[in-house]
Parts: sequence; C-alpha cells; structure tokens
Amino acid sequence: MQKEKIMTTLCYLERDGAYLMLHRTKKENDMNKDKWLGLGGHFEDRESPEECIIREVYEESGLKLEEPVLRGIITFVNDRYPTEYIFLYTATKFSGTLRDCDEGELTWVPKKEICNLPIWEGDQVFFSLLETTDAVFSLKLTYEGEALRKTELNGKEILNKSVDNDN
Repeated sequence: MQKEKIMTTLCYLERDGAYLMLHRTKKENDMNKDKWLGLGGHFEDRESPEECIIREVYEESGLKLEEPVLRGIITFVNDRYPTEYIFLYTATKFSGTLRDCDEGELTWVPKKEICNLPIWEGDQVFFSLLETTDAVFSLKLTYEGEALRKTELNGKEILNKSVDNDN
C-alpha cells in the first residue's frame, strides 16, 4: 500500500547571523512537537512553491517575504509518516512586524546555536549545506521513527546507519 505524499515549503529568515526559528509547542498530534524549525507549511491548490512560502511565512509570523531564495529540495522519508517533499528557502529581505504564532514560539537563534536545539537530525545536514554551498541541492533523509538512517545528497549516499549500528 502506497502512503500519501505531502508537499510543503520551509524557510529560514536570516538577520544579524541568526535564523528565525519556530519552537513547535502548540499543535496537537504534531510530528514536529517540541522541535525547532523554520517557517512554512503545506501547499494550497494551484500555488507555486514561492506563493506557498510567502503565504505561510506571513500567516505564521506577520512578516512579508520580498525575495525568498530556493536553496534545496528535501525528500523526507519516515516509516511513521507520509513521504514529504520540502522546498527549502532562505530569505534576508522581508518587512513587517513579527507577531505571535499559533503553532509555537518564534525566536531569533544565532546560527551557531541551532544544532544544540532539539531539531531533526537531518536538519544538521541541510544547515551545513546552507552555509557551504550556493548551489540548489537535493537532499533525501530516510528515518526510522526519530532516527536518521540514510542521507543522500544529489542522488549520492553520504550516510547509512543500519539498525544494528546506531551511531
């Protein structure tokens, strides 16, 4: 039986060496409960990725993106959840006044501190890529539950952790 597939967007707004992060604490039955993420969400009918990320960032933060930059496409595979295709953006140009989010708390977090927060293990991989490459990348992250088992960058395997070798 084939699971449903989900298409979403994710954006990290950048200011003064920090990313705007959402600590997901308010939604019930949230696969991201208590994790820290960027802003974004699910596509609406007929939306382009850019339209989706602009709308989602505004809905979650009150900020209007002016020039979101596509940085990568992430394929998130998990044995507990449907496969998710994520269009990953960064943005340094935005306007408006930051407001409260109904999904959690919004906080500017220095980039060097992000990997110390509760994030998905694979997020560390794309944060590294955001810092080291300007090229748009394709990243496939395969999980068993919360454990990252396999990582592929642009179609080439860069990490494979078996169940017996849980390092």
